[in-house]
Parts: sequence; structure tokens; C-alpha cells
Amino acid sequence: MIMKQWMIKIGFVAMAAFGVAGCKAILDVDPQSSITEQVFFKNEGDFEPNVVGIYSVLRSLVNNNTYGMERSEELVSGSNSRFTVAWSHTLSPSSGALNYAEWYRGIGHCNLLLDKIKDFPFSSNPDLKKKIVAETLALRAFFYFHLTRVIGDAPLMLQAVVDENVPLLPRSPAADVMKQVLADLDAALEQYSSMDNFARNSYPSKYRFAYGSVQALKADALLWNAKVTGGGDASLQQAITTIGEIEMTGLSLNEDFANVTGTRASANKEVLMAAYYQRDETPGGNYAKNALPFLSIVQGASNIDKIPYAVSSGNGQGAYQISPLSKSLFTNNADKRIPYTWVVELQAGVQKISRITKYPGTKYSDDRIPDNDLILYRLADVFLMKAEAYAALNDLPNSVKYPDTVRLRAGTGRYAGANTKAAIEREILDERGRELYFENKRWFDLVRFHKGGTIDVYKYVPNLAGKTTPLFWPVNSTVIANNPKIDQTDGY
Repeated sequence: MIMKQWMIKIGFVAMAAFGVAGCKAILDVDPQSSITEQVFFKNEGDFEPNVVGIYSVLRSLVNNNTYGMERSEELVSGSNSRFTVAWSHTLSPSSGALNYAEWYRGIGHCNLLLDKIKDFPFSSNPDLKKKIVAETLALRAFFYFHLTRVIGDAPLMLQAVVDENVPLLPRSPAADVMKQVLADLDAALEQYSSMDNFARNSYPSKYRFAYGSVQALKADALLWNAKVTGGGDASLQQAITTIGEIEMTGLSLNEDFANVTGTRASANKEVLMAAYYQRDETPGGNYAKNALPFLSIVQGASNIDKIPYAVSSGNGQGAYQISPLSKSLFTNNADKRIPYTWVVELQAGVQKISRITKYPGTKYSDDRIPDNDLILYRLADVFLMKAEAYAALNDLPNSVKYPDTVRLRAGTGRYAGANTKAAIEREILDERGRELYFENKRWFDLVRFHKGGTIDVYKYVPNLAGKTTPLFWPVNSTVIANNPKIDQTDGY
């Protein structure tokens, strides 16, 4: 619940979530050793630890693959199963329904920070104030964008709540939520560009929002707005312009696909933004833990040296494998991405489970730990977004230019299919399935291309066949009980 105690809690989030060894250098911040209500927001230095603390909510959402992946076609059970009812598309108000407290925890922190910083002078460093405001606006936009892609209509809370009088709001139409998302992103970009030391190609940290990564979030939001919430061609044109700005920020594709997830974002020339992980920072690492097998279930494999496995089941579950449908997208056996996407386990010469290798973790002296950075946005993703926008506008020459750049890196050659809008849009969706496999984006891609008419997601996703489960999640009964103004998601 949004309460006065937030003024204390967010300080402890800043310290607890980012106080581990190594994070100080990455986040470039000195957390206060103690933060109390009496000293909170009294000095310029009180604001930076707070914005850092809000990133803990972002990282938690990025590390939850239920919403971006489970409902897609990407995964089937491996050696065991850890799927929720989202995977089987048996969601209901009593099973798998969403409690959105985590989203609004982040949104509430953003609202409070924006309210407190608004009239604070920052006389010694005006650019720092602009940077903090920009990041906070981008974080709030991220939370609302992520939430509206999950439940559609969502309560739109923009005011800071500093006492027990918490407004009870109904769900605002998704189009209004998206309007606010884009307004926040534009305001964030204006803050960045008005800084005295502004440079498009500046990425002070790949683990925090910067000008380029805010543009990537904006492009993503514009595509969703165009196809799902009624933004139409105007949003598609804006997405193209936005991506043009990203292309001027100095990034380039890694020549070797192995470096895409194998190189930390801080040193990765392709990555715009990622969530940082390191050994023992969180129990068992990130969501790739569910894909990494543990030793006893791959013991005896003739190609065990090619399988990333953990010794302990605490560091690898072996619960997921790549689905046959996702494998079928890789139509060219020479595709250089395949070894860094999956490997087939061979037992006594027989092909067994197709183990996911996209996020292989790090092999230490005692065990393998799933501690790869989880990528939010990278350049290949952005190129494919631009292709999608051009294709939706029926600009076919430009729509194949950008996928070709990605395909050439993969060694699969230029697109040689039919020169029709329908064929090219399907190729872009398939290319996203190959390039961005296991990067927590696929369900949102499928919904977008379904709404755009490229596929029928109810026929494409095997577990949706024959079902009428809505594309958005139901809302948990606890949420509705606490706020009688909340209506259940349509279709439940």
C-alpha cells in the first residue's frame, strides 16, 4: 500500500538492493549509510540513492518471465516443469490472476520523488536534477507500459501520496495509459537534451536509463500504441523517427553473436540497457536458472561439454527447453545463432532435450551461476522494430533493409521471400523469434503482430488452440476487494 512510510522504505531499498559488492561501480552512486524520515529529501544528495532504489523494482519485473515469455510458443517442459497457469493459458480470476502491487510500488516511489524534487533548487548541479528527473520519468513510464501490456486498462496514479489517504481509482483506458507513458518519455528526453553536457551517444551506465535507452522504450511503446491501442500510422511514423535518434547514439552490432549475451552490458557495444546480475547477488541468479540443467540430469551425455549445466539444482533447474515451434523458425542450419540459443542433449546417440544456451551464466571453480545481464534493449531489437514500423506502413524496401542487417550477422543471407506486406511482416516476426529468443519479449511481440493482423495468436500458440482465454491477465480478487472501483479484465 502507498503509505507515508515510503519515505523511509525507499531508502532501504536503495541500500539493500544495490549494496552488494561490485554494484557501486556499476551504478556510480554512494548510498547513504542510514536514511531516516528526518533527513529524507533535505539535501541534493538525498535524491540519487532514491532513484537507484527504484531500479530494484524494474529489475524484479525484468527477471519475471511469466509475462513476457510463458504465454508464447517459446518454451516447453524440460526435465521437470516450473510453469505457471500462464503457460497453459488456463488463467482465471482464481488462478494466475495479477496482483499489481509491485508495479504500483515502483510508480508510487516515482511519484513521491518527482513531487519532492520539483521545487528543490540543486543550485550546485542543475544537470544532476535534470538527470534524476529524466530517469524517474522513464522508470514510471516503464512501469506503466509493462503493466498495460499485461492487463490493458490500469489505474492511472500520478500524484504523490504522503499519508493514509490513498485515492481509490478505477482502471483508465489503455489508450490513456499509453498517452501518459509517451508523455513521460517525451518529458524525460527533454530533460536529457536540455542538460549543459548533453550528448546523444552518452551512456553513463548501461544499467540505468540514458537518452538512447529512453528512446528505445519510446519506440517500443509507439509500436504497441500503433497496433494495440489505436495510435495507427502516426505512432508508426514517430517510431521510425525515434529509432533514427537511437542510430545516432554510437552503438553497433557485435560481429560475433556469442558476445550478445556473453559480454556484460557495460562493455557491450550493442546493448542500450540491461539489468545487472552478479554471483550470489540474488538466490540462484536470474530467470535463466529455470533453463540451466543440473549435473545429475545430463550426466552421461556424449556432448556434455557443450551443455551449460550447474552442478547444484540450486543454480539450475532444467525446467525449460526450447519448443519445437521456436526451433522450426531457424530454417537455415548455418545460422550462427543456433549454438548460442540451444543445444540438443545426446544420450547414447539419441537426441534428448534441447537445452537453452541463450543465457549460459558463468562457470566458476565450484559451479555455474546464472548471472548474465538480462537485456532490456539492444540494437538488433531496435533494427527489427524499425522494420516492423516500415512494414506496417507498407514501405517494403525499407522494411527488409533492417532485418537484412541482422540476418547478415547471423550468416543467413538477405531476405529472399515474397515481396508482399503479409510475407515481410511474418518474416520480421519470425526474425524476432530467432534473434530475441528467450529475451522475455515474445508474448508481447505475438500480441502486437496479432493485433496488427499478421498472425492469429489463437492458432499460432499451441497452448491457446481451441481456447478463448483473453490476451490480458485477470486481476486478482484481492485487488478488487481492496478497491471496489476496479473492474475485472474483459473476458473473465
